[in-house]
Amino acid sequence: MTLHLYFARRFAFLFLATATAVTLFVGLVDLVEQVRRAESDMTFRQVLGLTLLNLPSGIYEFLPLIVILSAIALFMGLARSSELVVTRAAGRSGLAALVGPAIVAALIGALAVAMLNPVVAATSTRYAELREAYEGGGSVLSIGREGLWLRQGDARGQTVIRAARTNPEATVLFDVSFVEYLADEGPVRRIEAARAELGDGAWQLSEAKVWPLGEGVNPEAAAERLDLLTVPSSLTQDRIRDSFGQPSAVAIWRLPDFIGQLEDAGFSARRHAVWLQMELARPLFLVALVIVAAGFTMRHPRAGRTGIYVLAAVLLGFGLHYIRNFAQILGETGQLTPWIAAWTPPVAALLLALGLVLQREEG
Repeated sequence: MTLHLYFARRFAFLFLATATAVTLFVGLVDLVEQVRRAESDMTFRQVLGLTLLNLPSGIYEFLPLIVILSAIALFMGLARSSELVVTRAAGRSGLAALVGPAIVAALIGALAVAMLNPVVAATSTRYAELREAYEGGGSVLSIGREGLWLRQGDARGQTVIRAARTNPEATVLFDVSFVEYLADEGPVRRIEAARAELGDGAWQLSEAKVWPLGEGVNPEAAAERLDLLTVPSSLTQDRIRDSFGQPSAVAIWRLPDFIGQLEDAGFSARRHAVWLQMELARPLFLVALVIVAAGFTMRHPRAGRTGIYVLAAVLLGFGLHYIRNFAQILGETGQLTPWIAAWTPPVAALLLALGLVLQREEG
């Protein structure tokens, strides 16, 4: 137990040091990018605020790289100081050095999913809202139990759209209402329709009823019914679907309910279902990366070609990461079921890493 605690403590310290260095680097790079993208009227305080809000998302994305770099540093240090040699001479297999770091990696993954994931979701959402507010215009879509809400806007004003449900392509809304606002006058028109289809630059409303909301006007008396009504729109199908944001913008604790709300509203929730399974499989994938690093770097430096083996470990880690992303794409497109797309790459990576370590340690 003492040996496992020692290796675990070493790995945890190296992880914190590596995470700090990566955080500073990512934050500096993102700050430069935010300054480049900033509007002319934005202050440095606003730019810095956007950078800090975007930082947790960047760290979360770099988490696998941080883990594998920490594991490489750990096992290279143990090999260079001959601590692995002493461990083997004491009758303990080199595999004993993996237990502590693997447990720490699993805990890091679990804490990242349980605690950092909601932080990333909250900061990413706030970042998107502030970025849109600073740039002006845009659209926002939200899903709730009462249906879906969509906002479209331009320089003249905003239009709030509510619909009971939609088709999976997000181009047709059913039981829909539009409320139009002008920047200086407030609400000016309300429209209810049985169906609204998004065309090229406009909504085509069927079976519509229009109420004017100007001052001194009786809305019901002035209301009119139209079989077909065209409402201009700057929205496109891609912009509506992008309004959902990435699945990572929803905290994992809210994700099951959000998936249910998407399906009730008529949208496909496959992307979010795949993301949920990918997050649950993250701790296992981080454990696999630790063992991959061990398979290449537990050799004593006097054996030579240390740089090549370190490079091989990093490249294999990147390769496994991209395979995992590719499986995620297959899951999102429906070619794999969500749990197969999410769990197959980590399990395969873990078995590959264990085979590599056993081959080197046990011959």
